[in-house]
Amino acid sequence: MPMTQGNELRIVGFLCNWCSYGGADTAGVARAEQPTDLRIIRVPCSGRVDPLFIVKALLNGADGVLVSGCHPRDCHYSAGNFYARRRLEVLKRFLPALGIDDARFEYTWVSASEGQRWQQVVASFTSRVHALGEAPRLGDAKFSPKAAGTALPPPLRTLGTGKNAPLDSLKQAIKEKLPGLECVIGWQQGYDGAHTTPLFMRKTEDVDKLVWGPLNVANPAVYLPRFKGRKTGIVVKGCDARSVVELLQENLIAREDVTIFALPCEGTLDMARVNEKLGRYTTVGGIVRDEASVAITVDGREHSFGMAEYAQGKCRGCANPVAILADVTLGGAPEIHAGAPVPPELGLLDAMSLEERRTFWSAQMERCLRCYACRNACPMCVCRDYCVSDSRDPHWMTQEADVTQKLFFQTIHALHLAGRCTGCGECQRACPVGIPILALRQHIARTVEELFDNYKPGLDPAAVPPLLGYEMEEQNIHEREWK
Repeated sequence: MPMTQGNELRIVGFLCNWCSYGGADTAGVARAEQPTDLRIIRVPCSGRVDPLFIVKALLNGADGVLVSGCHPRDCHYSAGNFYARRRLEVLKRFLPALGIDDARFEYTWVSASEGQRWQQVVASFTSRVHALGEAPRLGDAKFSPKAAGTALPPPLRTLGTGKNAPLDSLKQAIKEKLPGLECVIGWQQGYDGAHTTPLFMRKTEDVDKLVWGPLNVANPAVYLPRFKGRKTGIVVKGCDARSVVELLQENLIAREDVTIFALPCEGTLDMARVNEKLGRYTTVGGIVRDEASVAITVDGREHSFGMAEYAQGKCRGCANPVAILADVTLGGAPEIHAGAPVPPELGLLDAMSLEERRTFWSAQMERCLRCYACRNACPMCVCRDYCVSDSRDPHWMTQEADVTQKLFFQTIHALHLAGRCTGCGECQRACPVGIPILALRQHIARTVEELFDNYKPGLDPAAVPPLLGYEMEEQNIHEREWK
């Protein structure tokens, strides 16, 4: 008979084979009274529990999920639960960003001899889930809350157009090193003067096509892993350089193969808003830059875009306008002001309640095309040929075009970037329907920063991303105890 009165709820438990499963068995042998809501999945180690298991369960109808493993320093595989502790703590703090109450997920440690402790754990967690009631379903959200406008935070530096950047000197430096490189990656004018596209400079005359300014929105670091093992050059902004450093951290490229050219970045335009203001047009008549704005003339009409208003949200909080790592750096570094502004996308998410976030993501995912442009544009998403979104063994996702599958993919992407995302914003920029998915990456990046000593990816080539390591005693993660 269940200890909790009322209907059973759907609670999933992932239990370590060596300790917690044995503890549950000990409680059963002792005939300890336990709730019947829990459905146990036996796993070899808590370190085997991918955070995606928990998210998949919660998005597909589970009312609660419990993970239990060996006590720290007592793992059958030495360190499995140390890795699990970091991943599961990050996930627990990330769930509210999806509109999921983090009280519906818990992780703890129970040894094989602690039958009484297991009874306390499962009874306490089940009671908590019953108090919350059945979990609301993402697909049941039929409206989108009116997004409260968030004021643009003051930038950490003066935003400009790069009009006075030493572009000619940069071109000369590239031409000098080009004979020893297979190519140098940069930007060139796109299909019209209001847009840029990647440029692969293989000959001297290609270098003359290089452009610099607020229209250089793409991150060229996305191409570097494809040139692994070949001598390659790359022109970077500050945020692009962080992506290069992160690729070096993970040994996805070799430092001796990459020559980095850098200029100080004064900011880039939010092309989604620029294109919205330009509307449909036939021809671009001209582009004029002063130090603070860009004027674009289309079909005889001039539109002005001030950098203070139209710069990408990421530019407002950028503290690294100059490349952290470079072989050739030209131009002076701008002054950085004190402060830590919350990015506009993240501020919008922070202003919502759990219910509002759930309905917000439901409405946004209805618009998603599942084109995977966000994945393909991400410089840290390097396993495209083996992406779990395409895998049928294991079959993580279906091809159904429902909001649950779409949000699950975005969660997969965000969790795979935990501790790795450099905030370049390429995922959101590449989205053809303008879904603010960068907010999920920014939320999880803030969580990693809070948990692991203000860690920011892409600043130190010798650093180890926090979810690829562990400490015996975690400073900001407390052991899960049940009274």
